[in-house]
Amino acid sequence: MGDAVKTLSKHEKVQAIMDILDDLYPEIPVPLDHTDPYTLLVAVLLSAQCTDERVNQITPKLFAKADNPYDMVKMSIEEIQNIIRPCGLSPMKSKGIWHLSDMIIKQHDGKVPQDFTALEAMPAVGHKTASVVMSQAFGVPAFPVDTHIHRLMYRWGLSNGKSVEQTERDAKRLFPRDRWNDLHLQIIFYGREYCPARGFSLDRCLITREFGRKSFINEVIKEQEKKKTLATKKKAKAVKHKS
Repeated sequence: MGDAVKTLSKHEKVQAIMDILDDLYPEIPVPLDHTDPYTLLVAVLLSAQCTDERVNQITPKLFAKADNPYDMVKMSIEEIQNIIRPCGLSPMKSKGIWHLSDMIIKQHDGKVPQDFTALEAMPAVGHKTASVVMSQAFGVPAFPVDTHIHRLMYRWGLSNGKSVEQTERDAKRLFPRDRWNDLHLQIIFYGREYCPARGFSLDRCLITREFGRKSFINEVIKEQEKKKTLATKKKAKAVKHKS
């Protein structure tokens, strides 16, 4: 705990962070529009390196033609690709959607399996996608770690930032299991709103300011001072040039 700003126990720090997140986000909407486990699975697959907002603009067009695996396999991979192109990585994603739909029909009676191993065995479905589906479609406790959670867990001194797998292990160890499904979304919302990767401000990010990793905070302050010094020099130069 020597690396944290306040000398709270890890348990107290975690509780304080959860309290702040609960105050900020009492309502927790699921970011990707869907109607059932299948449409959620497809939406999550499309969200790789694409914003939720963009996915929600594209899925109505795709689901108007096919919102179940049986209709999806009637489409060609090329047809799927043409619809989902704005989401990026469309050659890989269209193949993934078609082949996982085929697999759901042939191996799971047309229904998305409520099982991590079965989900992760599907084309284009990794652990994070499986975790999102298990959590949001079936209510099974899971902690899908995206780039926001990975970044914040490090900044808050709750994980060492070495890998996404390590971050997930630490999150599951530190946070109560019955809070995982809500909490992973609350952290994502907080990361987007108050603790972005770029343009980070200590003034805006209460949690990092109060409970963050000391080395990270010092780095941010140092960077701010550097920018201030450069701005002052620039101003002085401009004044000198005018005179």
